Amino acid sequence: MENTSTPTHCPYCALQCGMTVRPLPQGGAEVSERPDFPVNRGALCGKGRTAAQVLSPAVRLTTPLVRSGGRLVEAGWGEALDLIADRLGRTRREHGADALGVFGGGGLTNEKAYALGKFARVVLGTSQIDYNGRFCMSSAAAAGTRAFGLDRGLPFPLEDVPRTGCVILVGSNLAETMPPSLRFFTELRENGGTLIVVDPRRTRTAEQADLHLAPRPGTDLALALGLLHLVVAEGRTDERFVRERTTGWEGARAAAMAHWPEYVERITGVSVPELRQAVRMFCEPESAMVLTARGPEQQAKGTDTVGAWINLCLATGRAGRPLSGYGCLTGQGNGQGGREHGQKADQLPGYRKLDDPVARRHVAGVWGVDPDSLPGPGRSAYELLDALGTDIRALLLMGSNPVVSAPHAAHVEERLRSLDFLAVADVVLSETAELADVVLPVTQWAEETGTTTSLEGRVLLRRRAVAPPPGVRSDLFVLHELAGRLGVEKGFPTDAEEVFGELRRASAGGPADYSGITYRRLVEENGVFWPCPEIPEVHEVSGGHEGLDAREAPTGKAALRGPVGEGPEGPEALEAREGSAGHAGLKGPEGQARPEAREASAGHAGLTGPEGQARPEAREAQGVPARPAGAAVHPGTPRLFLDRFATPDGRARFVAVAHRAAAEEPDGAYPLLLTTGRVVAQYQSGAQTRRVAELNAAAPGPFVELHPRLAARLGAAEGDRLAVVSRRGRAVAPARITTAIRPDTVFMPFHWPGEGRANTLTNPALDPTSRMPEFKSCAVRVEVLGPEE
Repeated sequence: MENTSTPTHCPYCALQCGMTVRPLPQGGAEVSERPDFPVNRGALCGKGRTAAQVLSPAVRLTTPLVRSGGRLVEAGWGEALDLIADRLGRTRREHGADALGVFGGGGLTNEKAYALGKFARVVLGTSQIDYNGRFCMSSAAAAGTRAFGLDRGLPFPLEDVPRTGCVILVGSNLAETMPPSLRFFTELRENGGTLIVVDPRRTRTAEQADLHLAPRPGTDLALALGLLHLVVAEGRTDERFVRERTTGWEGARAAAMAHWPEYVERITGVSVPELRQAVRMFCEPESAMVLTARGPEQQAKGTDTVGAWINLCLATGRAGRPLSGYGCLTGQGNGQGGREHGQKADQLPGYRKLDDPVARRHVAGVWGVDPDSLPGPGRSAYELLDALGTDIRALLLMGSNPVVSAPHAAHVEERLRSLDFLAVADVVLSETAELADVVLPVTQWAEETGTTTSLEGRVLLRRRAVAPPPGVRSDLFVLHELAGRLGVEKGFPTDAEEVFGELRRASAGGPADYSGITYRRLVEENGVFWPCPEIPEVHEVSGGHEGLDAREAPTGKAALRGPVGEGPEGPEALEAREGSAGHAGLKGPEGQARPEAREASAGHAGLTGPEGQARPEAREAQGVPARPAGAAVHPGTPRLFLDRFATPDGRARFVAVAHRAAAEEPDGAYPLLLTTGRVVAQYQSGAQTRRVAELNAAAPGPFVELHPRLAARLGAAEGDRLAVVSRRGRAVAPARITTAIRPDTVFMPFHWPGEGRANTLTNPALDPTSRMPEFKSCAVRVEVLGPEE
């Protein structure tokens, strides 16, 4: 490729920071700043800065591998693909379609996730597909859908955060997990707003807070209920908002009133004065937000826990209004898009439900198959992994490393080893790939073009900047070739833009409607927020309204079924409301927000140029011509719910929830609590970041964080080897002694395999709604080891 810089996005977290990538004349590539992207404004963390190092052939797969004589040996693509197709086909003939499993990843592009879900259901005919994103955002997704009728991580762009009055950040250490985002919270405080951080550890993020609440792990639900109790008791509810825009308040209020402050203090360890201070800080400003991450979500009661925080927002009128609301800080690079287009067990593209007959007919029509041929919902991620080697005999896995990332990881590793056949497509030889019968080397972020969807719901275009090494192929190529070998000759193109075109049609009318988004728009506008329905171009509207789009027809109503609800044929009609920036009442003649609407601030995209578009010079530099002046386009939906929620009646739903204990509480044999998380220099299972020398130097291995009082009781000193033991196994790592953690809790990061694998210990107890495992809390004991142990 030419020695020029290509604007693209980081391969790691859901911020999807903008960057440029330039191939170097001597080989390799370099990453540089891209100030025009509004989320990071050029700032990159260490992982982003060093991302190009994983492109090196020295650290990644470059040829297929096939197991022979008990070890993986190099093979040709034809041999490897033939073997996979033969074993999948044979397993289906001998044991049925549901003996085949498919496991995807939240790092796959939208095109790959879409094609993988289609492959599982159309080519293999199996219901047994899920992905590792189930382990990340599923509880927040379930709670958001239950309350608002729609799940999108953030219902507003990050640029709104500095302009609100208060943010409660629950279970997120974003200073380490997504460092460029910290500036939004720094700006919040500079603007006079306040930050409350809820975390059992005094993290780098908590150090930035005006108030740090440190509850016992697994008690976030009680904490949220205690805050809502005080809101009611102190007369801080927004009665008009509750009356006009919600349902279910009586039950939720009664449940909260059973959690009086002193009771909550006993459960959580958070004092009553701290509870009162938090309520005052949250309620006194005109606007406020609650943002959650994995802390409250990765629990066996995660859906109800997030639901309790949503109840707090609804009761105080902090939802469905400018600069207010509940949001989830999605984790993986395409964690949002990955859960929208069909690789989840119960889902079809466009965030449609697999058991919805209307959804099945629509998607089957796009795919050219009989709706009755589509399988029903299958097992969730952990349940699928737990069934390997028994009900599921062969597995195709793409972009995931469950040997390190799954709960009860030693058991999952055992199940993977028990399979009749395992095929893995990945960039590197991960710990899971090492167990495979066939390993396929596939392209990664800078070597391919495709879309991702950020935590804001902003659909972005990652563009190919460098050529992959010889012998490396794309995941789309893999699915195309396997489909052909298994008898499906059409429907699996290898061109990402062609796949995206089909995804647009499949998503049309669904909750996550991408039908109005094109690759051209993504380049021109620096991303587009979904939902973004396609608008048929209208040259003339009856009644003389020439040049207006369909939403400005003479009725004064929104003729387009709009961005916040769903009916049988698509999103429910959105009433045009003056003052709701970003909706029909503020549209100009080209379907764009009028200038006065943008200045009103609450409903515009806030992208790089003054009109919410990429600046002309940026478009010209990228070689993209301007859109024709008369084109009718939906502008996208940066802010949701300002007029109505996406429920059938347009009202948000309170859900009555009550505190319950964690799935596993400490006892005499296991007297402590373990919580897990990430460190700034590593990412997820570490499969990529552990191959970067600079990152390994900063974070070379696992550790056990414990309080000095606990260390003294155990007789442990800094650096001593400690064994952390749960009912599921044992992990060993050096001690790191700090007052930043509760005395009854220990912490381990989960990026490493081997004896320090934190997920050997974690509990696979599942949330009954989201099927999220309880990563964030389990009972353990800690033992000090001698030098030889």
